[in-house]
Amino acid sequence: LHKLINLLQATDDPLIQEQALITLSNSAAFSVNQDIIRNLDGLSVIGRMLSNCVPKVKEKALNVLNNLSMNIKNQEEIQVYITQVCRTVESAPLNSDLQLAGLRLLTNMSVTSDYHEKMINSIPCFFHLLSEGTERTQIQVLKVLVNLSANPAMTRHLLRAQV
Repeated sequence: LHKLINLLQATDDPLIQEQALITLSNSAAFSVNQDIIRNLDGLSVIGRMLSNCVPKVKEKALNVLNNLSMNIKNQEEIQVYITQVCRTVESAPLNSDLQLAGLRLLTNMSVTSDYHEKMINSIPCFFHLLSEGTERTQIQVLKVLVNLSANPAMTRHLLRAQV
């Protein structure tokens, strides 16, 4: 894991970055590895990949963060990327794998109400995706909206959203 994280930092080759992120994503499915990746400062290295201009690299980084977000301590670090993930979801091509990867991460990050306020500005986008997206996109958006709706503090924002 340490070598993969170092490799991500050392290379600008999108193909290598993508393969390293896929391997990290598979590794992050195991809870013991989630702690190791965090302790190796892997979350910030992976988070920096969200700024990559190659959509596939960005998508794979979102997949890794999604797997890592199953851990509460990791969520505390991942939450700094929520606004960026929301912007990615909004700007990604409709129904793309990149958009779905962002929505899956937002679903996990919205299971508790701890980070809901970071998603408020994207509520109109979520409703747009609900009306314009394919079934896969709609299901993923609904998961985010259901999580947000479970928080009474979000009611006003959900009902006032310009749709």
